[in-house]
Amino acid sequence: MKTMRAVALVFLAAVLAASMAANWIAPASYARQFRDQPDAAPSAQHLLGTDDLGRDRFSRLLYGTRISLLLAPAAALMSTVLAGAIGGAAGFAGGWIEVCVMAGTDLFLSLPWLFLLITVRACLPLNVSPVVSVAITFVLLGCLGWAAAARVVCADVRSFRNSDFVLLARASGAGGARLLMRHLVPNLAPVLAAQFWISIPVFILTEANLGILGLGVAEPLPSWGSLLRELESFSGYSAQPWLFAPLLLLVLTVSSFQIVLHNEEVAG
Repeated sequence: MKTMRAVALVFLAAVLAASMAANWIAPASYARQFRDQPDAAPSAQHLLGTDDLGRDRFSRLLYGTRISLLLAPAAALMSTVLAGAIGGAAGFAGGWIEVCVMAGTDLFLSLPWLFLLITVRACLPLNVSPVVSVAITFVLLGCLGWAAAARVVCADVRSFRNSDFVLLARASGAGGARLLMRHLVPNLAPVLAAQFWISIPVFILTEANLGILGLGVAEPLPSWGSLLRELESFSGYSAQPWLFAPLLLLVLTVSSFQIVLHNEEVAG
């Protein structure tokens, strides 16, 4: 198991390093069009060929990987902060506040949040700039993915609230703010860190789903989702296996995250 975890970590580090170095590794810009070579097969100049607009697929894969690997952790961080704030406040306050907040959380969880995400994104303008589309996707993922983590945080804060060290701190005259910052937040750090890492592969797949539907990152900026849209006509691409490079990289990356997380849970 340790060997698998080490291999997964090395793979993730290599993918992240390659995507961050896309400016130097990529043979061309993700938006540059080789108009005389549309739908070209792999060659020394174009390792994964070109798309129907003549853009280098290898370059777009590198830049798309960068977008997806930066977008997912950013959204995971935002959702974790929201989960910590909402779940922590509910668990710390207790009583009817906790009941109301958790009822709202249960209602939110009862909705298929992927479809809710698609609905909200579809209601927003589609003809936005690539940078704005990245921001919209990041905010939507972060704002709609906090509910499950909030329940975990709330349960932990509730147990901490009734623990001996909190009761001792209260007896010593510690106020609510001091209890929260000096006693509860440090103990919640491992829980929040776990929720953050668990959310990353979920958001990677969610962004890919949005991109496949054309509701994610806007062209010409690539992401894994927009790159996977080219596989809609499988029968036409089955004779071109290099087109499956984004799908293979997505599967390996998400699987590597799962291997790392599973090994940490076993070790814990």
